[in-house]
Amino acid sequence: MNKNNTIIHFTIFALIVILAFVVRIYNIDSVPSGIYPDEANNGTNAFDAMQSGHYPWFYPDNNGREGLFLNIIALLFKFFGVSILTLKLPAIIMGTLTVIGVYFLARELFISKPRLALIASYLTAVSFWAINFSRISFRANMMLPVLTFAFYFFFRGIRTKKAIDFIISGAIFGLGFHTYIAFRIAPALLIVLLILLTIQGGRIFLSDYWKKILIFIFCAVIVAFPIFYTYHQHPEYLTSRSGDISVFSPSEKGLVEILTDTISTSLLKFNVHGDQNWRHGFPPLPTLEPVAGIMFLCGIIFSAWIFIYFFYRRVSHKNTNRKLVTHGFLIAWFFAFLAPEFMTTEGLPHSLRSLGTLPVVYIFAAFFINYLLERAQHYSHKLFICASVLTIALLIYIGFFGIMQYHVLWATSTEQAHAFNKNLTDIAHYIPTLPVTMPIYIVASSMERLPIRLLNIHNQNIIFIEKNEINKIDTAHFFYLISPYETDLIIDTLSKNLTLTIEPINMTLDSSFTLIYPTK
Repeated sequence: MNKNNTIIHFTIFALIVILAFVVRIYNIDSVPSGIYPDEANNGTNAFDAMQSGHYPWFYPDNNGREGLFLNIIALLFKFFGVSILTLKLPAIIMGTLTVIGVYFLARELFISKPRLALIASYLTAVSFWAINFSRISFRANMMLPVLTFAFYFFFRGIRTKKAIDFIISGAIFGLGFHTYIAFRIAPALLIVLLILLTIQGGRIFLSDYWKKILIFIFCAVIVAFPIFYTYHQHPEYLTSRSGDISVFSPSEKGLVEILTDTISTSLLKFNVHGDQNWRHGFPPLPTLEPVAGIMFLCGIIFSAWIFIYFFYRRVSHKNTNRKLVTHGFLIAWFFAFLAPEFMTTEGLPHSLRSLGTLPVVYIFAAFFINYLLERAQHYSHKLFICASVLTIALLIYIGFFGIMQYHVLWATSTEQAHAFNKNLTDIAHYIPTLPVTMPIYIVASSMERLPIRLLNIHNQNIIFIEKNEINKIDTAHFFYLISPYETDLIIDTLSKNLTLTIEPINMTLDSSFTLIYPTK
């Protein structure tokens, strides 16, 4: 690219990054409509870590979670206080970094196609799938920039032969083991990549890079060592999230039949039948916007054909071509990180478990869009201009569709409010309006308590009880009930000895709860 084109290119990239950050942070206090208990669990653990000054590498409760994401939240709490923004800011930042990482990875993989990298980063920036999870305080968000930047520096190192690239790549790769359980599949992807590089380069590759690969491994192990040592001390942590949902669990169906079902369901979610959980998607729509979905499908099929073609050429004619590694790597990444989804049987399709595929899904889509533009440019300049205008229009449509789908349609739906337990967050916001001099009893299960506790972390008047502990209530004080369905039980119990005032509290998006207190 000449100087002017370079300025335009990076200006567009900067605007894409700004757009990605804005759509991820906009209205974060209100959308999603509530703090899901799993998010609140991360927040309460982070607050406790901040209070104690002990930041563990692994948090064993709630089925076990790697500690890095939670410890970042704890540091934000320490310097900026506890809030919805500080709880979700790490996810927002990681989502934005993913957009940047997708750009640099695509730019390195398709080094002569900078336009492809822009398209891939843009699709990631405006995708409903990406926006949604970037606004939920789940540690899975951290895995995506780690993957993209680790492999970006690895491929950069292959090109430059500089040890510093392998040092950075290895350090980032080792960091991945501190992020999310699905990252444990990454070493298998790395092995596939090394096999592909060996097939392409043969002994020359091994002789040129074996020292640098050892540097990569050394740096990765050093960075990952703390959590490896934690697993050594507590081997039960390694299997804390596996069990009955595995395809290997006892079942009336055979393994082949189960895998056929799970793989087909996982693949169909991209274009046909998406995740039916309102926390993960917009049922019944597929995971990808229709145009982007078609481009992804064409891209992955075309990529597979290219890989097969150049693999055949390498084996039969000893020809080498970078495309063998590039497309083989992308296909391997896709199926490797689809495995955490199709190797389970619960709640399929499941967009969270397959989140690791997100970067390459949009790289595949961008690859095919760019391929069509290249073909148009090859035939005639006029056709290229027409194709470019049409592509820009479609990309604007995809962006408008994704952003509006999330911030207008999904954000105002009662289904997403229920999925995120909006009533719990509404209760948490309502508590400060009550008199500060009297205890507030709240009927809530252990997980339901967490959003309420987190948003009232310094309130000492809150007393959580189970339904069967109503007799513990001091009837001279406020009693705050989280579920309108349990109101009758509480009223029948308390009204035997005193007169009650009952106030149904109705919030937006069909959220409600009941306030009960003794009548003066």
